Amino acid sequence: RKPRIDKQLLRKYSEGLIVLSGCIQGEINQLLLADRIDEAKKSLGWYLDVFGKENFYLEMMEIGIPEQTRINRTILEIAKKLGIKVVATNDCHYLKKSDSFAHEILLCVQTGTNIEDEHRLRFPTSEFYFKTAEEMQALFSGAAEAIKNTVDIYEKCNVTIDFFGQHIPRFPVPEGMTDINYLENLVFEGLKKRFNIDLNTEENNITARVKYELDVIKKMNFVGYFLIIQDIVNEARKRNIKVGPGRGSGPGSLVAYLLGITEINPLKYDLIFERFLNRSRISMPDIDIDFEDTKRDCVIDYIRQKYGEENFAQIATFGTMGARAVVRDVGRALKMTFSEVDRIAKLISPEPGVSLKEELAKNEEIKALISGDERIKKLFEISISLEGLARHASTHAAGVVITDKPIYRYVPLFRGTKGETTSQFEMTSIEKIGLLKIDILGLKNLSLIDQAIKLVKNHKGVDIREIPENDLKTYEMLCRGESIGLFQMESQGMQDLLKRIKPKLFEDLIAILALYRPGPMQSGMVEQYIQCKKDAAKIKYEHPLLEPILKPTYGVILYQEQVMKIANAIGNFTMGEADILRKAMGKKDPELLEKQREKFLAGAKTKGIRKELAEKIFNSMAKFAGYGFNKSHSTSYAMIAYQTAYLKANYPLEYMTALLNSEIGNEDKISQYIEETERMNIWVLPPDIQESMEDFSIVGNDILFGLAAIKNVGQGAIQSILEARKNGKFKSLFD
Repeated sequence: RKPRIDKQLLRKYSEGLIVLSGCIQGEINQLLLADRIDEAKKSLGWYLDVFGKENFYLEMMEIGIPEQTRINRTILEIAKKLGIKVVATNDCHYLKKSDSFAHEILLCVQTGTNIEDEHRLRFPTSEFYFKTAEEMQALFSGAAEAIKNTVDIYEKCNVTIDFFGQHIPRFPVPEGMTDINYLENLVFEGLKKRFNIDLNTEENNITARVKYELDVIKKMNFVGYFLIIQDIVNEARKRNIKVGPGRGSGPGSLVAYLLGITEINPLKYDLIFERFLNRSRISMPDIDIDFEDTKRDCVIDYIRQKYGEENFAQIATFGTMGARAVVRDVGRALKMTFSEVDRIAKLISPEPGVSLKEELAKNEEIKALISGDERIKKLFEISISLEGLARHASTHAAGVVITDKPIYRYVPLFRGTKGETTSQFEMTSIEKIGLLKIDILGLKNLSLIDQAIKLVKNHKGVDIREIPENDLKTYEMLCRGESIGLFQMESQGMQDLLKRIKPKLFEDLIAILALYRPGPMQSGMVEQYIQCKKDAAKIKYEHPLLEPILKPTYGVILYQEQVMKIANAIGNFTMGEADILRKAMGKKDPELLEKQREKFLAGAKTKGIRKELAEKIFNSMAKFAGYGFNKSHSTSYAMIAYQTAYLKANYPLEYMTALLNSEIGNEDKISQYIEETERMNIWVLPPDIQESMEDFSIVGNDILFGLAAIKNVGQGAIQSILEARKNGKFKSLFD
């Protein structure tokens, strides 16, 4: 599985390459080691013929291996005789010499062995680290030319990675049109369709926003990006693939709404374009798209075919050694007992992103174990040095990248486990080098909604083309906390929150999704929101300019967009500058925050706001901004949540049937949803070999158990039963 390049390929692509002969395992060194000097010279001759004497170096190392030291002498003799350059190198597998043992443990983890296994893979010495210049000069004091040639190679290398260019594929537009003309035409059509407005003849807040967004998109050179994304989304709809209303910050764009990329009107929900795209933040736009999970691969196939196999790849993701996992792995490699390692690992916080250094600083139990047991001390020392290392590479579940030229020109590639072409760069690096990354996400709830709507049409003859807004029955159900089986709302904590907040409007659902997260719940934000919603007298605004911004959330800074608006209204920031402040507050970077504080206070002064009051407002923003949620994303997901709630409240039989089908294979969920179905006075009838279909199905006012949900009944058996029933019902067990 290791990469290999044959000599034919090397000759073909030799131009511009600098080649070193390699470590002791290299072709020439292996021949020298076997005293096959003539064959070694013949092999050397091939490399010199292909790359020339200027670009080929005989490589020497001193890593404590006697055989390597012996062939170094031979290498110097051959180099002198034939006039070939030599270079001193060191095989590096870890940074410091002291990391040698940790590396040995890592090899044990990777190969599934332990430190007491005499046959385990191990390195012969502890010299495989990154040596200093002084150490290398001391090792090769008799071969100064070999040291000098390291600089020679450095000066020959001329690699520039472009972090400013964009390599977006050119979207094919109708003949006689430019990208800009075509985008504008599509936006004008969307304006007519969505608002019945003509951009050329009418002037209002809608047309002003459209013109502003188009101007930013054009000046930032993202016209092609919007054309590509709208094409993918609209092609999916043509193929009857359900697309989500939006996600992330993308729904803040009115242009995206007019192009059909999103289904959220940003003006209606007061969403901000600059949270998505602004000239102060020079980075590629990021519109993530949800598709129904069962048809996501069709969308990926369309993108691959449209832009070509050579211009398409999926994106790598690297699984890293997390705090608990690395302790378990290192413990196994040290041959500690499972029960002991398990007990220690469970003392570490399971919170995502927690580090072992943080745990050691605050966890008294772990401190006590370390101070009382040298083995456990060693366990943590090694675990800390290995924590965060890449454990394996895999293919990202959603990310794809498309380019204007063959993708191998920009990024190294590898084959995934299913043979898919995958970039060796992960998401962040892909974006940094100007490649177009798109997240094509599969969302099970979209498939669920689609199936429920089809069941309503088949069973009740009702064709649900659009789900009505603010349905009373839906909100009554939500106020009772009956949210099992609803998107993002089925946990016990969410049921309790729904009963306390008692949503009456769609905006309440947007807030609930933003509130139900650890930060807001632990900070007291949830309690403040609930109390102020119940009693308007408890709402306080530090300045009149804050009222229109915070009134929708009862005086609580709940959304990131509110932080941006406050920075604009009080601190006199542009919306682009406000986005930078929002990001700084989220990251809690002290140095950057202090600069932003000074700018905010200066801006407030120009508006006649007292310094003490401006300080108070800034501190309040900084406190809540760390917990603030992206309103655009919350709005999008609240829409999906509302759609599932509407179907459950108004068409419970059809919705619960679709819900059960969506969880076939998950016994715990099936059990939970059957219980919920029966609470709703809908009976789930037991499996019937004469009547049951593969999936759960509707029979009268009940649901008949699906054959596929029966444990250990495979597809082959199900198809045999269904095929046999075409000839009539079974007459006996032996029929």
